[in-house]
Amino acid sequence: MSSPQAASNPAPPVDSSFSLWRIAVPAFGPSLLFGIGEGAILPIVPLTARDLGASVSMAALIVALVSIGSLINNIPASMITMRWGERWAIVAAGVWSGLGMALALWTSQLWLFGAGCLMVGMSQAVYNLARQSYMSDAVPIEFRARALSTLGGVMRIGLFIGPFLAAAAVHVFGLSAAYVIGIVGVLGAAAIGARIPDLELPPLPPGQAPQSKPTIVSILRDHRHVFLTLGIGVVLVSAVRASRQAVIPLWADHLALAPAVASLIYGLAGGIDMLVFYPAGKVMDHKGRSWVAVPSMLIMGLAMAAMPFTTGTVTLLLASLAIGFGNGIGSGMIMTLGADHAPRHGRGHFLGVWRLLSDIGGSGGPALLSFLAAALTLAWGIAATGLIALGAAATLAYWIPRHGDRGGRRPR
Repeated sequence: MSSPQAASNPAPPVDSSFSLWRIAVPAFGPSLLFGIGEGAILPIVPLTARDLGASVSMAALIVALVSIGSLINNIPASMITMRWGERWAIVAAGVWSGLGMALALWTSQLWLFGAGCLMVGMSQAVYNLARQSYMSDAVPIEFRARALSTLGGVMRIGLFIGPFLAAAAVHVFGLSAAYVIGIVGVLGAAAIGARIPDLELPPLPPGQAPQSKPTIVSILRDHRHVFLTLGIGVVLVSAVRASRQAVIPLWADHLALAPAVASLIYGLAGGIDMLVFYPAGKVMDHKGRSWVAVPSMLIMGLAMAAMPFTTGTVTLLLASLAIGFGNGIGSGMIMTLGADHAPRHGRGHFLGVWRLLSDIGGSGGPALLSFLAAALTLAWGIAATGLIALGAAATLAYWIPRHGDRGGRRPR
């Protein structure tokens, strides 16, 4: 924990000349389009797999390839970003995702379709890391949480819009139309990304020798304390967030609610999720990271713990809205904490490890929920996820450093 002297250090002065609105299109436009592109194809992937002859279990595995692609490519993504810079990494991610979608669209072979889905997941890792790294440097530190919360929120808006655009296109033109929308979206993101200016590292102070080029090994060694403390909190947060996507529909099915009702409840929770990201980012900038990070997990944990006690539409809706609100105020939280602790030299490698921890949690959370639901009951699985959220709240409350709680910590 930080010392009292460190805790009392004032936050850096606010740059009154900076405005997020002035950089809205180059900063957030690619995220909106990338989200629309991916959101358009994700609901269609299992249907296409089934059309190509996959069994139900095989279709589920192909859907999982998107997440697997992101998981395995986090470290290579950091190397790409460090080698070519954030701008060209963003362009490469959009083009690679477009190629993966094109392969999925035009192949009639199931294994090639799976390869296309894996490519889409790989592009996620590169794009997300490059955007986070770019925004961490492009935005003054006193606006960091608002910028990264908005970045995460805009991506969620894109993922929300994409399926609706795909549904309309599929209704008129068939399943292939969803992939066309996806390709247009991610290539549009690459086109806007190509126009953003490159960022240069600030010059070294007079008399300071250049630092040796950082590597993944050196970043792991020098920042192992952060990875083994706050990084554990990131794993727990990601596990809870990923599990929430399955919790609501599964419990709605357990209550024998109509599919349309379950979809409506899920959609309303997602709507709440998208409405609160900017106010939450503003609170993080002005009050501190823990003022949002800890309540986010507390609200989600208590709502999930209460969900097994819901008995109908109204009570499930209330619990789901609480989950959506808790998740929404945490938009950009992981990215902000990562940016706060990333060193100025070797930022890409640090964020690559940070995103790897996040993806490990995102993969492990639903797997644990599935195991507990099979071994015990669904109610116990949901309750355990709630306990994980409370554990994440405690971890974040303890390890978020007070001297960096308002963004005052400047990476070395």
